[in-house]
Formats: sequence, C-alpha cells, structure tokens
Amino acid sequence: KMHALQPKHVKLKQEEADKLLKDLNISTSQLPKIKINDPGLPKESRVGDIVKIERKDEETGKIFFYYRVVSI
Repeated sequence: KMHALQPKHVKLKQEEADKLLKDLNISTSQLPKIKINDPGLPKESRVGDIVKIERKDEETGKIFFYYRVVSI
C-alpha cells in the first residue's frame, strides 16, 4: 500500500518506454536510476524497466513527471 506522501510510481509499458526514449533522443542508460528494492516501485518492476514518478507541487497544483530506470 502506498503512503499518502509517497509520489505515484507507474511502470511504463514497452511501447510507452520506447516512445519516451525516442522523443527524448536518449538511451535507457542515460536515464537516472532507481534501485530495484525502492519501496515506491510497483511490485511487478524488473531491472531495466522505466518508471514514471508523478509529483504534485502543493502550492501551484502543477504535476511534474520524472522518469527512472530500475537498476540493481
């Protein structure tokens, strides 16, 4: 169960991950890393998966997305 203050973590589907990498013109190795044992990761996450992290700015209400690749 997710903690109320924990940002939402979503594992990208393969086609979503491919599109992200193409749009950003980068490879998976260029993304920041997140450890496989991070408690925020979805249970089905595996090394090499790309995870989208959603954070909301409490003052403006604006939502920001961050991307991480799951690593050992």
